[in-house]
Amino acid sequence: MEFRHLGRSGLLVSEISYGNWITHGSQVEEEAATACVRAALDTGITTFDTADVYAGTKAEEVLGRALKGERREGLEIFTKVYWPTGPGRNDRGLSRKHIMESINGSLRRLQTDYVDLYQAHRYDYSTPLEETMEAFADIVHSGKAHYIGVSEWKASQIREAHALARELRIPLVSNQPQYSMLWRVIEAEVIPTSEELGVGQIVWSPMAQGVLSGKYLPGQPPPAGSRATDEKSGAGFIASWLSDDVLTRVQRLKPLAEQAGLTMPQLAVAWVLQNPNVSSAIVGASRPEQVHDNVKAAGVKLDADLLKAIDEIVEPVTERDPAKTESPAQRP
Repeated sequence: MEFRHLGRSGLLVSEISYGNWITHGSQVEEEAATACVRAALDTGITTFDTADVYAGTKAEEVLGRALKGERREGLEIFTKVYWPTGPGRNDRGLSRKHIMESINGSLRRLQTDYVDLYQAHRYDYSTPLEETMEAFADIVHSGKAHYIGVSEWKASQIREAHALARELRIPLVSNQPQYSMLWRVIEAEVIPTSEELGVGQIVWSPMAQGVLSGKYLPGQPPPAGSRATDEKSGAGFIASWLSDDVLTRVQRLKPLAEQAGLTMPQLAVAWVLQNPNVSSAIVGASRPEQVHDNVKAAGVKLDADLLKAIDEIVEPVTERDPAKTESPAQRP
């Protein structure tokens, strides 16, 4: 495993991080989920990403039990706050009330005294940013989180939050956006702004919900047991990637992966890691062998000719549709 600094902070994270968005507590039984976490640890992954909303808070519980007994100082545990975690009007958003209650719930479920990174899962347009950042500052100063991050924020929002974080003397060091060969929206504004401010990207869905694995074929139904056939595992999120045009282009990437000595998933993960502003790529798994395969992308260098060939094949999305609030894969 290779390691990178998270933004310009001193925190080192594994290039491949393990995430449990639609696996733990929903798609995968706990025994299998624990086996995947053990595989991640065995392969050198030290960075684990989750969120309070995943599987209705169950994902944090599963991860907490799976990591129990590990040396806490040797792990980087990340979680998030924003999406609804209960029926009440204040069980959502980035108000001081919800943030303070949510961090305590996350720590309890994760069975830890602190998280290394606490992230705002989306921007809250209904709460003053000052209120949100002051709550985060109190969490950092109390020792419940070491660093602060955001997820899927616009460049202007990251800039404003970063300025407030400096005033409050807390380290806002990361953004967690979707990023892959097929989805490159962050390249225009978010990455240049982040590079200027010292913010690193922890990218989700580097395999475009599994589409870049090459297992989905044009003109054919999704393979049995795949994510696209399981509503619990995000079939609705992946559907917009499953056009014959996209799938045909993905199949044309296979010879490039073979020439590089990589599997298709390894090529997809290695591609996002070529961007120097990417600190870590999140991978998920329902089987331990998937983890063992994905981590082989760490440390891989793709040459310029290969990167050019990839660009000639795919037609990536580079701008978000202003009529939509989420990407084709929706939200992690």
